[in-house]
Amino acid sequence: MAMESDLERRLAREIEGEVLFDRFSRGRYATDASVYQMMPIGVVIPKTFADVEATLAIAREAGVAVLPRGGGTSQCGQTVNEAIVIDFTKHLNTIVEVDPESRTAVVEPGLVLDHLNSALKDHGLWFPVDVSTASRATLGGMAANNSCGARSFRYGIMRDNVAAIDALLADGTQARFSDVPRDISGLNAPDDTQQLFRELLDLGVREADEIKARFPDLMRRVGGYNLDALVPNGQTNNMAELLVGSEGTLAISRQLTLKLSPVLRRKTIGICHFPTFYEAMDATRHLVDLGPTAIELVDSTMIALGRAIPMFKPVVDEFVRGNPAALLTVEFAEDDQNENLRRLAALHERMAELGYKWGDPGKKEGGVVDAIDPAFQTRIMEFRKQGLNIMMSMKSAGKPISFIEDCAVRLEDLAEYTDRLTAIFSKYGTEGTWYAHASVGTLHVRPVLNLKLDQDVKKMRAIAEEAFEMVRAYKGSHSGEHGDGIARSEFNEPMFGARMARSFEWVKDRFDPEGVLNPGKVVRAPKMDDRSLMRFAPDYSVPEFKTSFDWSEYSGNAGGFQGAVEMCNNNGACRKIAGDVMCPSYRVTRNERDLTRGRANTLRLAISDQLGPDAFTSDEMAETMSLCVSCKGCRRECPTGVDMAKMKIEVLAARVRKKGLGLRARLVAYLPRYAPYAAKVPWLLNLRDRIPGLAYLSEKIAGFASGRALPVWRSDWVRQPVEQPQTPDVILFADTFNRYFEPDNLRAAQTVLTRAGFTVGQAIAGPGERPLCCGRTFLSAGLVEEAKAEMRRTIASLAPALERGATVVGLEPSCVLTFRDEAPALLGADWKPEYAEQFVLFEEFIDAQRMAGKLTLPLAPLPQKSALVHGHCHQKAFNTMGALQRTLAAVPELKIEVIASSCCGMAGSFGYQAETLAVSRAMGELSLLPKVRAADTDTLIIAGGTSCRHQIEDGTPRKAVHVARILCESSDLALHQAAD
Repeated sequence: MAMESDLERRLAREIEGEVLFDRFSRGRYATDASVYQMMPIGVVIPKTFADVEATLAIAREAGVAVLPRGGGTSQCGQTVNEAIVIDFTKHLNTIVEVDPESRTAVVEPGLVLDHLNSALKDHGLWFPVDVSTASRATLGGMAANNSCGARSFRYGIMRDNVAAIDALLADGTQARFSDVPRDISGLNAPDDTQQLFRELLDLGVREADEIKARFPDLMRRVGGYNLDALVPNGQTNNMAELLVGSEGTLAISRQLTLKLSPVLRRKTIGICHFPTFYEAMDATRHLVDLGPTAIELVDSTMIALGRAIPMFKPVVDEFVRGNPAALLTVEFAEDDQNENLRRLAALHERMAELGYKWGDPGKKEGGVVDAIDPAFQTRIMEFRKQGLNIMMSMKSAGKPISFIEDCAVRLEDLAEYTDRLTAIFSKYGTEGTWYAHASVGTLHVRPVLNLKLDQDVKKMRAIAEEAFEMVRAYKGSHSGEHGDGIARSEFNEPMFGARMARSFEWVKDRFDPEGVLNPGKVVRAPKMDDRSLMRFAPDYSVPEFKTSFDWSEYSGNAGGFQGAVEMCNNNGACRKIAGDVMCPSYRVTRNERDLTRGRANTLRLAISDQLGPDAFTSDEMAETMSLCVSCKGCRRECPTGVDMAKMKIEVLAARVRKKGLGLRARLVAYLPRYAPYAAKVPWLLNLRDRIPGLAYLSEKIAGFASGRALPVWRSDWVRQPVEQPQTPDVILFADTFNRYFEPDNLRAAQTVLTRAGFTVGQAIAGPGERPLCCGRTFLSAGLVEEAKAEMRRTIASLAPALERGATVVGLEPSCVLTFRDEAPALLGADWKPEYAEQFVLFEEFIDAQRMAGKLTLPLAPLPQKSALVHGHCHQKAFNTMGALQRTLAAVPELKIEVIASSCCGMAGSFGYQAETLAVSRAMGELSLLPKVRAADTDTLIIAGGTSCRHQIEDGTPRKAVHVARILCESSDLALHQAAD
């Protein structure tokens, strides 16, 4: 501990960036997307590369290791170690230079692949190593791992696409690794660098025959060091190829020079269906000679799991016909679309020649589904890219485990290899999941194991040994894409032979004699089944404790909460910073803490007692959750279904039980209960933002940001009706926010529903009782019992209407959708599953009635002819945005554009808190607020959530309105025109 404290103090003194040595921060970097876990010594987030140099120098002096890290998505344990982790992703992530003429780009190692390709679009170029983790994979990490991607059949792998690496060596010197002449004397480089290159090239000459004999003759060979790059093969050798795939053990990248390619402008995809898995594998070798850019496998397990995930079910149903045992997605991407169409037709012919054609009694069940529309193709490829996460969405204790995942064999051996490997799985009482790169003989296969059980860890070892022995017999590669790490490094000697293993060790020692850089990877590795290095070590356990929600669909203690938390496989889909919603706080801060993955890891470590006593209710845990805005983006977008919004409520509830509730949280939580009294003196409560100094005082006393106006209480708030229809068709649910702060929305909704021909009642409490409530404000403070009481009161009041099949229509997404999400998991026997279909948003109801031909609402064109629409996070999480768009499209002549935005940033009380005000506004500035400011003054701004509307009004000169107001105004015009 003393050494770590000294290291922390010295690093904090000598570098500009962040130095994180607390247990919670270290725990968040203890895992990657593999099964391994190693607690780092500390974490450094460098601001400049000088910080990296200083960190390396300090670590070298202290005799501790350094681990450079990108997105932390490695499958084999490459990016975990007992070391100082250097996270390049936050600051060292720029594009240094793009040269369209030479088709090269110079980038920093922390740059994410998708961000590079987005910047290259205007040049008509892209970096073609298109890994499925492109939304978070960094170029430095891809180089360290020798990544490949779906289209390696056409473009090659990482080593084929890296022209040069400017690197920092273990001793602190810098060197450029690029094409060098075999006569080193002509190289313009320092003497030490010349000497290093000379010795490496001499090794290539000396070991040329052994390399030829021992290295598999396959493109997808990424195990060991790339010593074949040193063999004489022309006038020069590209020394960068040696660093590619070295997993941070030889040098630290400062800049990478990449080779670019013209973008794929036109594509066709044929989805080939097969009745058996073996037949799909055997067919691959007959399909590659049609000239595809890629052939990707999807097996029946992935299809079934995809159909079970709401985000993917629509696209699976769109491109899968029937129930095939396997699919091969065959892509053609030539510049001439006619040529692509010709090859797609040839694919149909080839499949028929192989004996597969639907509706032909003389052939087997199968055939090709065409995907020519680019949007359809994108949906298919996105589904395929999420293959790993989809496979990991199994909720059982056993999970598909990566350790033999990407063995590569020749295509002529592929069917037999997969058949024999399936037999090995069966021998050990398990089965495997299969997907990915059939065109290059690399299939991602994961046997299902529970690594909390020692017997399954032993199975893992036995399966690995038998599988790798078989791969060697086929002259294949045991690592065809995901590298060595901990999972495979120990098998490099059997794979390449003792002599090559000694050469690997010589290279490591020549570069890093003191073993500072990521030791234990590639050479001198631990055993792959060493449980002390695993996420679920031998002493791993989660004690029982009471939870608020029903987590029983998952395995493990705490009623299944353990299994729900452990669903995070660290693959990092939440690290994306564009598209959809997840994860808005990370998009602002770029901190691992403020990320679904970071929070899930912290929870797992806390509930398993790895972060000290009472970690679950600690201040550090509260800080970990503090920027989670409960957007529920992860509920929909995390392919393994990690619902952090619900998990946050568990944390808040436990903390409230132990430490009580602060004033601000109490004021927010109990708003529905005191609102009827406050509404009687709205002028008094509105003084806070009218009298100078009161806002400042409210910040000091209660923590409400003085720089943010609070919602304005209305004197014309919506009262509960004295009388209403006995058996209304529709029950209008007036939430607290629209009732007291935006009553015009409720009145507009009532008008629209009535004009549409429905008998409308209101959701009302019993005589003398306060208005009904969904309980959302109580949940946001962790007061689960109070929330349940509100939900039960509401359900009891609405029970007669619900039992006769009436629909409850609400305006506020966070309130209405509480009855589709939290209520079923909280109320037990007081909740009936069919109720979930009866609580709907206003636009869902209008859309459903239109689709059924039951809507008679008169509508006329508005003066404004265009509308910008921002979707509330919960609308997106529950896939209701389509209903909103279709409802708005019913307004004649109205052109609709949905803003591509994440969370608006207000998120209930989040945007009103003094300590989160800056982050709240930064979330809005990511895309929403700039888009609204840029809109014409005659463009309507539409937003479904009261928080969203407030954020827009606070951050722009514009006001946003609810869809009910739009339909009401359009209907008013129609009626006036009819009267005239």
